[in-house]
Amino acid sequence: MKKVSSTALVACLLSFSAQAEWFEVTGYANAYTTDRAAARQEAVQDAITQALIFSGATVSSIQTLADGVLAQDHIKIKSHGEIQEINLVSENTKDGVMSVTLHLDIFPKQQQCPEESFNKQITITQSQLMQPHQARLGQIFDIHKSTSERMYHTLMQRNMSVKPIPFIDKSINVRAFFSQNFDYDAQLIESLTASSNSQYVLLSQITDLASTQQLNSDYAFWQDDEYVRSFKIDFAAFDAISKDKVWQQHYSVTGVWPYEKTKIIDVYSDTFWHTDYGKRIQGVFNSLAQDLNQAFSCLPTKGRILHKDQDQVVINLGSAHGLKEGQILSIAHRSDVAGERNQFFTRSIQTINRVKVTQVNAQNAIAKNINSRPMNNIQINDIVELIIAPSEDFAL
Repeated sequence: MKKVSSTALVACLLSFSAQAEWFEVTGYANAYTTDRAAARQEAVQDAITQALIFSGATVSSIQTLADGVLAQDHIKIKSHGEIQEINLVSENTKDGVMSVTLHLDIFPKQQQCPEESFNKQITITQSQLMQPHQARLGQIFDIHKSTSERMYHTLMQRNMSVKPIPFIDKSINVRAFFSQNFDYDAQLIESLTASSNSQYVLLSQITDLASTQQLNSDYAFWQDDEYVRSFKIDFAAFDAISKDKVWQQHYSVTGVWPYEKTKIIDVYSDTFWHTDYGKRIQGVFNSLAQDLNQAFSCLPTKGRILHKDQDQVVINLGSAHGLKEGQILSIAHRSDVAGERNQFFTRSIQTINRVKVTQVNAQNAIAKNINSRPMNNIQINDIVELIIAPSEDFAL
């Protein structure tokens, strides 16, 4: 059995039956508080959350599970079909951090919709720091870069239908994408996804890094300074084909900032990410992974025609998206409509054309016309969409 720690997460997999998987996971919580039960519950919740993310499962109430584990060291949960059994392996408190190791028996979740069989590639962009002056405490002016990198790696490690593609080396002005006027550059969305071959793009902005209160007294000169510091971040995801905002979420956490005011902090170091504050930010990305997977799993997987040769087309969907030989795709004409303030809106007109996939590569595929009529009206950049139905239903 392999063990992996929770922030890097040690999720180890042990074959239990043909249907179930065992995960051994360690969750962490800040134990500076005198409420030991609350710290234990938080550590249990952290462990359960990470196990669910790594297994690809979901559950409606993690809090209920955490309370159940607190009540006894061995519990069978039949009301949540995906988690059948939880065992408390160990509990430890060291250097102000409580760790709880759980052994979970997780059954694969039932498919909610046919679209879950296909992956959605999403471009992960660099987050923007909205209040740079708040980064003076610790001189963490690169926090938006380091958290973007951490966010990408968190999503990359998860077993999800959402597949992240990095675009985290360049700064992007995202303020307009979070405004109420919807006066954003839709062409930027398309350009970001064009190079990464993604249908979706995820934008984010860090809105608050302020320290809220000092935990220890100034008179306790023998103690190191400790502060409570906030981390607030907004996310918005857009569909590059329709230019629509398809998902938005706000996360807000606080954590202990254990450094002196004058100390300069390396936000890329393991030391930073092992602090209570770093773990709280990591918890946001763990929640983000589960929320994205749940929000995107039933969205349609669409692509574009890259090349046309008589009765064959090359499309920008491939095995990375879950595409297989023999699958049928519909084709829609794409027509961008210009609006006010240089805005462009994508209009799609469904056609009766169908193509069948004959060859699949990682990021593209070749599909052949299955209609008796020629595809004279089909153009490059027209939209293709996977048809979730047996291919014989569409034979013409």
